[in-house]
Amino acid sequence: MGENLTTKQLIVGVMSGTSLDGLDLALCEFETINNKYVYSLIKAQTIHYSDVWKQRLSDVKIATAQQYFKLNSLYGEFIAEQIILFLKDNSIVINAIASHGHTVFHQPQLGFSTQIGCGATIAAKTGISTVCDFRSLDVALGGQGAPLVPIGDELLFTDYEACLNLGGIANISFKNNKGQRVAHDICETNMLLNYLAQKMGYVYDENGDLAGAGKIDKHLLVQLNNLPFYKQIGAKSLGREWFENTILPFFDKNKNDVKDLLATSIEHIAQIIANNLNENNIKNVLLTGGGAFNNHLIQTLTQKTNCKLIIPNTQTINFKEALIFAFLGYLRLQQKTNTLSLVTGASKNSIGGAVYLI
Repeated sequence: MGENLTTKQLIVGVMSGTSLDGLDLALCEFETINNKYVYSLIKAQTIHYSDVWKQRLSDVKIATAQQYFKLNSLYGEFIAEQIILFLKDNSIVINAIASHGHTVFHQPQLGFSTQIGCGATIAAKTGISTVCDFRSLDVALGGQGAPLVPIGDELLFTDYEACLNLGGIANISFKNNKGQRVAHDICETNMLLNYLAQKMGYVYDENGDLAGAGKIDKHLLVQLNNLPFYKQIGAKSLGREWFENTILPFFDKNKNDVKDLLATSIEHIAQIIANNLNENNIKNVLLTGGGAFNNHLIQTLTQKTNCKLIIPNTQTINFKEALIFAFLGYLRLQQKTNTLSLVTGASKNSIGGAVYLI
């Protein structure tokens, strides 16, 4: 299959987020009509990770080089197997797979952002051409390699002034006062909330009920809110390294009840996000990602901003990122720009993604 495709394509988007919830698969159709992009999310599914896979993906950051590449291949096989099962009831021909993989290292300041899940293995095992490694080119061009979703916000979700993803890390994209799409990571979100909930034996804090039963530690709140990252202006991104090195020390040495830590975390996250919405004079925002289901977080955020918070259907909440990575793959195969330098801080726009053609 060559790279010059017709404009109508069926692509499977594959996404694994920093919160380790699972592997998101989204079968999407894209078409270009009168220079506008039209999409349909045909079906989607989350494959929840087993304890074994959670441990593997958590521990890979301390693996040897040989162990790392072995897991890269093994995880590629796992992704391929899940895609095959996902598509088994479909007789339609899939044009491509667009796989984000799972981020292990994100250190653009050192020249790399690394995701595992070998694209060559995915292509070979599924027999479907695969686009992967979406971030490396932008990093090589001096960018953050993130966020990448904003071009999808710009071209597919045109009804909203801004899009806010409440995933492991919260990130936002919107048009500035010059009409230009800008975006950045805001703060740790589900990565922190899940970490604390798991200390109490829960996978996550359903509806934010645990946090709702806690009390805010005002001293800890001030410490968190004053972190230098939140004062940075322009293109900026976060990774697990920042969470582990900067955020966790505040909590691991804190002797408060975990419910109080959760309550403080919700207040912190809501304040930082609300400051972002208010400072940029955003009137309405589309909320997606697992945090959109956290009623306590949404209620707390609502109290701190006049911005209208729009919560879409469950499928959009859960699979918007997988859908947009499918779209990034579509743009890559059409040889169209899929990474915005104004968002990432790179020296120029680019067409990111390695392609394995079958």
